[in-house]
Amino acid sequence: MTRTEGLPRYAGFAALLAAAGLPIYIHAPKFYVDGYGVTLAQLSLALFALRLIDVVQDPLLGRLAEATRNRRGVMVLGAAALMAAAMVALFAVPPALPPLWWFALSLAALFSAFSFLTICFYAQGVAKARAMGDGHVRLAAWRETGGLLGVCLAAALPAVLAGTGAPFAWYAAIFCIGVVLVVWLMRREWTGGGEAPDTGGLRAVLGDAPARRLLLLALVNATPVAVTSTLFLFFVSDRLQAPGWEGPLLLLFFLSAALAAPLWGRAAERIGARRSLLCAMGLAIVTFAFALTLGPGDAIPFAAICVASGAAVGADLTLLPALFAKRLAVIAPSAADGFGLWSFVNKITLAFAAIALFPTLEAAGFVPGGASPTAAMTVLTMLYAGVPLVLKSAAFLLLARLDPEEG
Repeated sequence: MTRTEGLPRYAGFAALLAAAGLPIYIHAPKFYVDGYGVTLAQLSLALFALRLIDVVQDPLLGRLAEATRNRRGVMVLGAAALMAAAMVALFAVPPALPPLWWFALSLAALFSAFSFLTICFYAQGVAKARAMGDGHVRLAAWRETGGLLGVCLAAALPAVLAGTGAPFAWYAAIFCIGVVLVVWLMRREWTGGGEAPDTGGLRAVLGDAPARRLLLLALVNATPVAVTSTLFLFFVSDRLQAPGWEGPLLLLFFLSAALAAPLWGRAAERIGARRSLLCAMGLAIVTFAFALTLGPGDAIPFAAICVASGAAVGADLTLLPALFAKRLAVIAPSAADGFGLWSFVNKITLAFAAIALFPTLEAAGFVPGGASPTAAMTVLTMLYAGVPLVLKSAAFLLLARLDPEEG
């Protein structure tokens, strides 16, 4: 088997999944505010409820993926069809219910299918890497690079399609074409984990000390990204006073992550995933410390931060899942239950960010786009950069104490 056999297909599938993830959180609320008059308060409540559902259901979807692993190809086909239909309902079909309910139900279907496909996809990656001969890092580099490029494309596509007069309907149509293409390309990859037996599912993962340490590391390490993602737009427009820079800076961040991901993969093959990840975490710590010093007019220095922090996130997305997959290959080779937990741990940080950050800012007197007191700006800076700095430092220490045999 060659070093890249089948890996471009994994990159393509990852790009499709990425287009149905974070970009939808960016595009859908504005689409329903502008097109159907749904209020921001209503959307915030709906998104928080959807995040909670998303978090709770992931272990259950992992169990479903495990129970149906011998029919994984059929299950993937059904979930992909549901995801495409939900995307059309969200953006290309006039609401058949009150718009807020249509928004919530469409997103619930979309994210349920997205989560199930993600769990199956990462679980299948364990079998693929095993067939490649311990190719976890190499596969992860292809997969996460594809995913990050998918985020960049999906984030920019509505603006590119603006001249059509119905950019989001065209977005949904292009997405459906992508679903058909990548599902067809991946049709022979769904083996359900090969001949690997069911070795205990959730009990095997939660009962394994190295797996628990990796899950804790993932939880602590993902929280800074959840915090900065939630506050990014406010930090740029209000703290840096650079309205209009949000989109280009966000794209710069994701492009940096995409370009860095394969480089971190190569570094891991040379010096090990654990050492490479420690270097990336050190880089992230420096960027958070630098961000603490920024203020009005510092958009250019912040662009440098976006490049560096994006590069560091590229390592997080590539190497941490590879370490976890490598451990699952030992304790639970079919992997679906394990990645159900992995998805749960990563998504719970988004729910935490949604419920903790905005009330704190509001209590400090922060007014988005308005005249906020100096103390509120200080709180915004500390939440955006100070809290992630502490959490990333904690993640660095957790990783440094990890047994080298586990990384």
